[in-house]
Amino acid sequence: MRNPFFATPAPTSAPTSASASAPTAVVGGRLAALGRFCFRHRRWVLGLWAVVLVVGVLIGGRVFEGSVAGASSASAEADRGSAVVAAADPAKGTVTAVVDGRPVDDPAVKAAVEKATAEIAALPGVSSALDAYGSGPAPAALRSADGTASLVTVRMADTASTAQTDAVTERLGALNGAGGAHVTVGGDLVLQQEVKQQTEKDTRFGEIVTLPLTLIVMVLVFGGLAAASLPVIGAVASVGGALLAMFGFSRIMDIDTSVLPIATVLGLGLSIDYALLMVNRFREERGHGADIAAAVERTAATAGRTVAFSGLTVAVALSGLFVFTSPVLGAVAAAGVSVVVIAVAAALTLIPALLGFAGARIRTPAAPVADEGFFSRTVRRVRKRAVAVTLASVALLMAAGAPFLHADMRNSGAAVLPASSAGRQVAETIDQRFPQASAAPITVVVEGGASVAQAYADDVVAQLPGVSGVRAVSPVGDAVSTIDVLVHGDPQGGQAKQVVEELRADRGGLTTYVTGGAASVVDFQDELLSRGPWALGLVAVGTLVLLFLMTGSVVMPVKALLMNLLSLGASLGALTLVFQDGWFSGLLGFSPTGGLETFIPVLVFAFAFGLSMDYEVFLLSRIRELTLRGHDCVRAVELGVQRSGRIITSAALLMVIVFAGFALGDMLMVKQMGIALAVAVAVDATLVRCLLVPAAMSLFGEFNWWAPGPLRRLHRRFGLSEHVDLPEIEPAVLPVPRAGTGSESAGSDGVGVEAVGSDGVGSESAGSEVVGSGGGVPKGLVGSAQPA
Repeated sequence: MRNPFFATPAPTSAPTSASASAPTAVVGGRLAALGRFCFRHRRWVLGLWAVVLVVGVLIGGRVFEGSVAGASSASAEADRGSAVVAAADPAKGTVTAVVDGRPVDDPAVKAAVEKATAEIAALPGVSSALDAYGSGPAPAALRSADGTASLVTVRMADTASTAQTDAVTERLGALNGAGGAHVTVGGDLVLQQEVKQQTEKDTRFGEIVTLPLTLIVMVLVFGGLAAASLPVIGAVASVGGALLAMFGFSRIMDIDTSVLPIATVLGLGLSIDYALLMVNRFREERGHGADIAAAVERTAATAGRTVAFSGLTVAVALSGLFVFTSPVLGAVAAAGVSVVVIAVAAALTLIPALLGFAGARIRTPAAPVADEGFFSRTVRRVRKRAVAVTLASVALLMAAGAPFLHADMRNSGAAVLPASSAGRQVAETIDQRFPQASAAPITVVVEGGASVAQAYADDVVAQLPGVSGVRAVSPVGDAVSTIDVLVHGDPQGGQAKQVVEELRADRGGLTTYVTGGAASVVDFQDELLSRGPWALGLVAVGTLVLLFLMTGSVVMPVKALLMNLLSLGASLGALTLVFQDGWFSGLLGFSPTGGLETFIPVLVFAFAFGLSMDYEVFLLSRIRELTLRGHDCVRAVELGVQRSGRIITSAALLMVIVFAGFALGDMLMVKQMGIALAVAVAVDATLVRCLLVPAAMSLFGEFNWWAPGPLRRLHRRFGLSEHVDLPEIEPAVLPVPRAGTGSESAGSDGVGVEAVGSDGVGSESAGSEVVGSGGGVPKGLVGSAQPA
């Protein structure tokens, strides 16, 4: 039994009356019915989405406030160790000020700092306040080696409110200028707040930049403002719904701040992409002579089918992230899948409603896209040199991905913020000028008193190769102590990671937790090694099954998977060259950190894989439909690329604009995602779809569609057919006379009914091809080459 959602709707016979008022036959299927409903009740549908947008902006916009900067994992040892320390010493965090520019012992500076420290210590929510003017080792660590700068460190109680933290920050900031000193306020609490603010700022900036540019491009694509504005309206509504969905998730799980712009950029790109398909198909149907109601219905049955299938493929790719225990990846998966659902819902409901309002103002194409053009000529050239093009394309993509082989994963910390950030400036100043106060590369948390921890530090920790010293053993409460471990070389480099492994291998018979930046990277890499193959397998199997159900072939899904992996490799290679090796860093406005943020390559894989499969579906389904209509493989590839090339290129250009707009932001993680996805889409829509896919399909020929007998029978029974038999548009509204009595796909007057590929495009070209036995069909009457 066929899947009821994707099953081929039964064609409905056209009315026998030839009067001008006769309605166009109703299209069968659930998607067509949904389109009819949304058209007829368009005011209610538009009102509902307006409510979603308003509520999403007013309530969903607060998701940035409730997000968590650096969500922790219950399974990672580094996070469990931090939780043990937090339970023993429940401080919320610190606010730290750097007092610089004057000698530390300057009387005016000293008096101002001591007064501020005393006042701050008395403020509500403050656990302790410390400056460089006391006695003992702790105050000495707050004094720079050259004696020209000092720190004021304030620990906030875990019950401290945001307002109380802000009051401390404001009082420290008031020190600026005292005695001629310059004061910069940072600390981990300030850093967290700045990450939230900068992320929200970058997200808003990306939306403000990309939406106008997208509108301009779509005006050029559609040749009019009415058609171009609908995808923008749909995208804005989808973003409102996405914010509302993420706000809901933030109530039941920790949503890392970095998740929000990533999910937003995905929702924005997909919404524009899907709306573009819907509006383009509507224009095609109007060009065939359908009235507005019929064009909306037929659009929902065809391009709507594409949107639904594409959303399913992207959701499958993102679902692989659920395998990981990392809260960042889990949150991205939940938010990403919900954003995909909202983007699909907007395309299938809001766009038909908007077409009902604006359909009469949308210009129809003067003529269908010809079967001869740039893309068909390119395919013919490629076919003549199929082996050379295939080998050259594969070699080029592998060379582009090679830099990723030396990629280094790291936690960038304060470096994710722009250089102008006060929190980042304080963090870098502490690392450079206050080594005794900076965070140790590795911290060992020991469940035991200070004497036990000291013995372990002396007997085990200090003896390990790679350890340059043990800086301090500090009691935290009565039963927990910490050991700060210094290492040779890069604090998150190979030597530091090796020390982490050695400390975890020899715990001296104690209960210990190895934490710190290097330990967090090791934990994430271990999770990738243990769970990554399962995630990859889930995505691969899900994708292979979906493509098999769509094409009936076992060759095409495997080829598509391999090609997508090649284009993904090129994207990850570019990511490594730019953000690790520093290529174009000055142009892009960031400072390289020497590595990639740990979870970014995983997210790039999931997102880019889904988007690449999106375009794969557009192209393969069109070629498959042409094959089923009797074209040999060579001609089907040529026509398929010609007819879908324009829409794939337009959609890819819009995606690149969206991703590049977000890459202009200042948050390093958002910038990395934007650049990687822009490169992935650009490579996939050009090199892969226009060269590699046609070349490979030319080499395989009819073997492209091979499957074993049992699987062929399985596909006939359960396949997700992308073929839609549309009833004829009534002759009274057709711009040209009817053809003869023959038919390929059962219309009562013998005119061939369109077969629509997954891109929602009429599958038989206009032109002089003979349809059925009734002779030639006038140009423009049967199926358009214009993609949906």
